[in-house]
Amino acid sequence: MTSPPRARTGRRVAGHVLTTLAVLLVWVALVAPNPAVGWSPTPLALLRIPVEGLVLVAGLLLLRGVAARSFTIAVGLGLGVLLVVRVLDAAFLATLYRTFNPLTDWRYAGSATDLLGDSTGPVTAVVAVVAAGLLLLGIVVLTPLAVRRVGRVVDRHQTGATRALVAGAVAWGVCASLGLGVTADLPAASSSTAALAGREFTSVRDGLHDQDVFAAQITVDPYRDTAPGGLLTALRGKDVVVVFVESYGKVAVDESPDVARALTAGTNGLKASGYTTRSAWLTSPTFGGISWLAHSTLQSGLWVSSQRRYDQLLDTATSADRRLTLAGAFARAGWRTVDVIPANRHDWPEGKAFYGYDTVYDARTLGYAGPGFGYAPMPDQYTLSAFDRLELQRRPPGRRPPVMAEIDLVTSHVPWAPLPRLLDWAAIGDGSPYLAQAGLATPRDVVWSSPERVRAAYGQTVAYSLDSVVSFLRATHDDDLVVLVLGDHQPVSIVSGDHAGHDVPVSIVARDPAVLARISSWGWQDGLRPGPAAPVWPMDRFRDRFLAAYGPTAGG
Repeated sequence: MTSPPRARTGRRVAGHVLTTLAVLLVWVALVAPNPAVGWSPTPLALLRIPVEGLVLVAGLLLLRGVAARSFTIAVGLGLGVLLVVRVLDAAFLATLYRTFNPLTDWRYAGSATDLLGDSTGPVTAVVAVVAAGLLLLGIVVLTPLAVRRVGRVVDRHQTGATRALVAGAVAWGVCASLGLGVTADLPAASSSTAALAGREFTSVRDGLHDQDVFAAQITVDPYRDTAPGGLLTALRGKDVVVVFVESYGKVAVDESPDVARALTAGTNGLKASGYTTRSAWLTSPTFGGISWLAHSTLQSGLWVSSQRRYDQLLDTATSADRRLTLAGAFARAGWRTVDVIPANRHDWPEGKAFYGYDTVYDARTLGYAGPGFGYAPMPDQYTLSAFDRLELQRRPPGRRPPVMAEIDLVTSHVPWAPLPRLLDWAAIGDGSPYLAQAGLATPRDVVWSSPERVRAAYGQTVAYSLDSVVSFLRATHDDDLVVLVLGDHQPVSIVSGDHAGHDVPVSIVARDPAVLARISSWGWQDGLRPGPAAPVWPMDRFRDRFLAAYGPTAGG
């Protein structure tokens, strides 16, 4: 029994549609530009002639049977994986200003899910992550099927395919020899897929080689075996606090009027309260996110520019090659060491095992009873207030060991909304007074309605964080307090713009003039705002210079 004519027509139409979609998917996988050398996702990119497509058609014409099937599966999987890499490259370049690293970046999936959940809500985060996962999986699964369907077309129309192959090869050769292009940055003779495959192979090879290079660097530590009496002698008896301000980058200093106001007012206010301040620039190993690379770089004195390096460094926690961190140096010299991570909700054993902290405070142990504000589970002012209550005020300075702390302020974390307001320090308590601010600040959907609003909100959140630090310093009665305030990285490119650098501000604040006198040779500038002529150091240089400056003999 034959099918009705309408059914046969429907199947033919469906077959033609599927074939067209298969050809389009394969063509996109062949000619899509590499984001690392110019991402132009426009229809013009489809007008290029891919040399890999000529090789594909030649293989489909020559091979038969099992060899042909194996060829289509291998090519299809390769094209699908490389198309996924292009998508991930574009996403990483738009946020972290670098391409996707196939060796380690897959580990960020969990962090990205947590970030989305904190910023947009758990339901939206799950939907977005599932959708992204299905898209990438669909590309890998469907591309081999598409190549197989194209192979069937070539097999049915061998004469036409041969003619097309010859014409395409001639056209590719002419365009390549004459340097013809579809646009200025899109050559008509394309070899982008082969170039991308070569780049990924090189990236993996170099990454594996870098493991040996970094392993050798870890072992070279001039301070690993320094005795307690040779560490930080010029800071004895002083509480030392390292404050990381999330996404506090050079763009905030140079372009935000709110940050300019906060830095000017902060410098004047600190001076009126008896503080002296010096500032400069540090070059961060990361951009747009992955803050722990900057934290570990500052603490270890090593250039921790990738997740692989970070994991490799922390793997030395129980070995003889363990790096002496800044926190570890303070602990060895007799300080009580604490880490304050308000955005963390999970156990972090590396805080003690590698960094050398006696206590790690997080969202579960800081005692906050108020609402969250965007990514931040608590306002920065509360974080500083809780640290003051839990550590500095617990006992008078003369009746307790000095405290060294790292405090991570996260109100200025993307999505930069909603923004809390400063409270009177005496009214903060357990944070419940912030409940009165819930729903009053500009919500994230309004902020993200335009790039201008995003940039303005970014500057306002950084200014809030700086205001919180300055207000905290002016309110404390600890005359022996020394504070290092710095950014971890520049914000994502929607704020920083294209081709932004990695520089972040850094400031040292103290009431004791002897503290700043020890670093007079550094050439850092007065005040909280470093200017264009201020020194610029790679962030990994800070640890050794700091330990030298405040050791038994001033240096660095």
